[in-house]
Amino acid sequence: MTAPRTWWARMPDRVVDAVVVVVAVVDVLLSLEDAGPVAQAMAALACAALAVRRRFPLPVFLLTLPASLMLDIVFAPFAALFTLAERSRDRRLLVVCAVAFALASAAPWPLDDLTSHERTWTLVYFFYTLATAAAPVLLGQLVQARRDLARRLVEIEEAREHERLLHSQAVLARERAQLAREMHDVVSHQVSLIAVQAGALQVAASDPDFKEGARTIRSLSVDTLDELRHMVTLLRASGGRTTELTPQPTLADLRKLVTTSGIEAELTGELPPEVSTTAQRAVYRTVQEALTNVRKHAPGASATVRLWHTPDRAAFGVTVTNTPPTRPSLPLPGSHHGLIGLKERAELLGGTFDSGPTADDGYEVSLRIPTRTD
Repeated sequence: MTAPRTWWARMPDRVVDAVVVVVAVVDVLLSLEDAGPVAQAMAALACAALAVRRRFPLPVFLLTLPASLMLDIVFAPFAALFTLAERSRDRRLLVVCAVAFALASAAPWPLDDLTSHERTWTLVYFFYTLATAAAPVLLGQLVQARRDLARRLVEIEEAREHERLLHSQAVLARERAQLAREMHDVVSHQVSLIAVQAGALQVAASDPDFKEGARTIRSLSVDTLDELRHMVTLLRASGGRTTELTPQPTLADLRKLVTTSGIEAELTGELPPEVSTTAQRAVYRTVQEALTNVRKHAPGASATVRLWHTPDRAAFGVTVTNTPPTRPSLPLPGSHHGLIGLKERAELLGGTFDSGPTADDGYEVSLRIPTRTD
């Protein structure tokens, strides 16, 4: 659930920029007494530059320094410094800019020799201005942190919703697998015995009517076994959606999965055309789980999905590698069964599944399946 935005946050950026420029112009007009043409030109340039401070925060701040040196203005450099602090993550740069503004404001204009008394007051004014410059820097950093937190809260909510969906799918798949095992172990065994007994009666019977009845029973038993195997196959299919008989994903759906994963991901390589449907689902689920983990545990990271096969096509698989996160991650609730389920899928196909960190602090997930199992 998204919190309602304040009235000033709902204002268009152009309106806010116009208000900032107008206030800066008023601040300059109050300081233009006995100002020369150069100072007036620098002040006009500083005010005009504020209109593009969102796109070029550092150049705009640098353009306000000459006006701060020649005139006693505050709003234009403060607005530029706030925008720079809001958009930059380099704190050393922000410290240097704050010191530069304090120097420009404290230094006399024109620059000439100062008496000892004036130097003392200039130094005091420098530290006073430096302390004042900390306000827009800290406020800009606070706005940046609030924006990052709001984005992370949205990601957490999406991750939790996805986690709930995965949990419901896992419960459905577990129930279906249990039902499939019971049908296979009990019903299939009983129907097989009926078919065998009916076949024996058909061979041993001498009465044509009795023989035909045994043949009918055996035929119906065989048909029932075929239907039962088909039903067991459907029940063993992974519950990808709420509709149980929905077609399961294949390699044709892999590119859509990568492009809609919500992270910067790239799909490369290809698999042999003879890959079975079961193996295609295993590859799809491996990529799906890996991209989900990247989004949950490595915010800001990019991922590479590489499909591959050996030169002799004896084995094939997929490798998902992600870069280190660019933002700190928050602990999210999870069942910790995703990678275990992928390993079980690989073992059912006679393959292997590996996962672990990479040398550059990223993470890698790899699935290998022998072709002979298909």
